[in-house]
Amino acid sequence: MIVTVTTNAALDRTLTVPVFQIGFRHRSSEVLTLAGGKGINVARALKILDVPVVATGLAGGRTGTRIIEELTAEAILNDFVRIAAESRTSTAVVDPTAGTHTEINEWGPEVGAGELETLVEKLHYLSRGADFVVLSGSLPRKVATTFYADAVRDLSRRDVRVVLDSEGEPLRLAVEAGPFLVSPNQREAEQLVGQELEDDDDFLMALDAIAEMGARNVLITLENGCFALVRIGRKTRRIRAFAPHVEPVSGVGSGDVLLAQFLAAVGDERSPEESIRAAVAAGAASVREVGAGRFDPASAASLAADVELAELQPVRS
Repeated sequence: MIVTVTTNAALDRTLTVPVFQIGFRHRSSEVLTLAGGKGINVARALKILDVPVVATGLAGGRTGTRIIEELTAEAILNDFVRIAAESRTSTAVVDPTAGTHTEINEWGPEVGAGELETLVEKLHYLSRGADFVVLSGSLPRKVATTFYADAVRDLSRRDVRVVLDSEGEPLRLAVEAGPFLVSPNQREAEQLVGQELEDDDDFLMALDAIAEMGARNVLITLENGCFALVRIGRKTRRIRAFAPHVEPVSGVGSGDVLLAQFLAAVGDERSPEESIRAAVAAGAASVREVGAGRFDPASAASLAADVELAELQPVRS
């Protein structure tokens, strides 16, 4: 079983607007409403993969009720802490003619200390039977930037493998706490290491630097694949994966799908090559779908054969 944690859950509304232009009136050709937030996106992808998953986190107000209702409608097992403040709504505009998407995200609720304590207690209970606990997304307002770091240390002491996907100071502090896996995108990785990443040597440096900060394994997700540092026993492998080209409909949540498939493959004890190949193929398949965390497993399976892998060697100084 995998537990996903979304502290800043959202109700995601995706509007499909062909030939979208700023400053003009439009009518959307399609509207999709889903429970959202990075942890929920991972849970949705795991559900598609038939991996047992429980989604938890914080949800408040009428929007929080709708988030839980949407999860239940998708048959995603969930156990959220109800909070006093209203959960956020996020809006994305997808233009299929241009292959673009525009996101407008609310800040989200303020969370009290007692509500956070209840979430931590719930994590203690849910993590007892978990193979992984996934901490994903931004933190709500007034939550200390150390929250993820504290959770990583706490759960690691309980022999739980913790997976981290966040950004900024919460990400940096949590990486230093020693998670099993950290999965930043390129921008988040650049913030962590303090420089732009352009070529293979830059990404190799970033993989090693993030691992030296404390992460046992590292996935840096890109629009066209990923870079991975995977440790098996005492052996460390660094792999670059190139995704096959697909015509994108929406790239929202593709990194969450990639992460979900990677965890599913690791849970099945597949090799690093198989795990990364499957993960990148799933991420590529997801850009064909509107709605974060959604993808067609059959499409992913057909794309997997076209994922190119390259073993990378660290640069010797």
